[in-house]
Amino acid sequence: MQIGSFRWMKSLNKSIILNKILNSEPISRAQIAKETNLTPPTVGSIVKELIEQGIVKESTLGISQGGRKPTMLVINYQSFYVVGVDAGPREVETILTDLSGKVMERCSLPITEKVTEATFLSILETGIETVLQQYIQDKDKIIGIGIAMHGVIDVETGTSLYAPNLDLKDVPIQQTLEDRFNVMVIVENDARALALGEVWFGQGKNSKSMVAVNIGNGVGAGMAVNGKLYHGDNSLAGEIGHMTVDINGKTCSCGNKGCLQTIISGPAIAERAVQHLDQAAQSVLKTTSPITGERVFQAAEDGDSYAIRILEETGEYIGIGLTNLIHMINPSKIIISGGVARARTFILDPIVQTIRHRALTPKAKQTQVVFSNLGEQATALGAVALLLAALFERNGEVTM
Repeated sequence: MQIGSFRWMKSLNKSIILNKILNSEPISRAQIAKETNLTPPTVGSIVKELIEQGIVKESTLGISQGGRKPTMLVINYQSFYVVGVDAGPREVETILTDLSGKVMERCSLPITEKVTEATFLSILETGIETVLQQYIQDKDKIIGIGIAMHGVIDVETGTSLYAPNLDLKDVPIQQTLEDRFNVMVIVENDARALALGEVWFGQGKNSKSMVAVNIGNGVGAGMAVNGKLYHGDNSLAGEIGHMTVDINGKTCSCGNKGCLQTIISGPAIAERAVQHLDQAAQSVLKTTSPITGERVFQAAEDGDSYAIRILEETGEYIGIGLTNLIHMINPSKIIISGGVARARTFILDPIVQTIRHRALTPKAKQTQVVFSNLGEQATALGAVALLLAALFERNGEVTM
């Protein structure tokens, strides 16, 4: 679907109708007109175009209200495709899905050390070309490409302003990929894309306000209110990994001391395990080299008491960070994902107990904390959701 076609489908009345069908399917033309205040002829004309376009299809017959049974309408989820890209910092994961988020193709490419802007953009292009190889004949059915990129993003221009883990600045991702593939490209911070993926496909469905916290090599968060991402004034909202929790703590990659990321990220867990290892009476980690966050987790799984204690302490620190988050924005749900989330058996109870001990009010103490069920492709699915949210928005007003 070329950029012009995408914008045609995003025009106001078409978006209103797509949104209504998405949230209320199956639904009749008459019911759409009644609930949107559009005239029946307008609805009929636009629905006809959407059916011809292939994004909407007729389904079963509805219940008669005195006359003929109405023909019901549904979204044709298998008619179009979306490319979602989880870009870095160590690899580029690219998927092709239908409109329901079902993964049709995937490709994973490593990012070499000291990557240049040109090399990075080439990796993005190669991943996208790979997942589209089997769908060349369906080129017109590609709605667009979503890019979930770590670091600071200018969402208006789709530019990566600063990718700290790659040491890249001012990378024109959107412009480069739109010129190459001639489809709509949307670029967003990876943590915020992840949050949108939870809204569309995961545990964030129907949540009035939620925060998705990604804890892996770094720590980031995305916030959604009534299904809409919150960016803040300068697109910095969600950088909870750089919340200061110890003014005399370790220097973070951002240059500040004692950021939450320096305590709860995967590398930080490994460093803490090494730092206090001499205090352990016995531990398999004493004969492990190198010690990584993954190996601390494996040791805990095997019953190593020292490794278990390190992870439980990590859960307490996470709980402190989440309590601060609750006091600032008071979400109804917090969803945790990322590599550290694999240790949920060891960290969940300390997280919950810390929140119950530190949160200010009884309701805040009961803030729901869950783990993502979207798996390893959660962020790439979030990139897919960027395009879906641009076309039609689940349980919300149309975004224009």
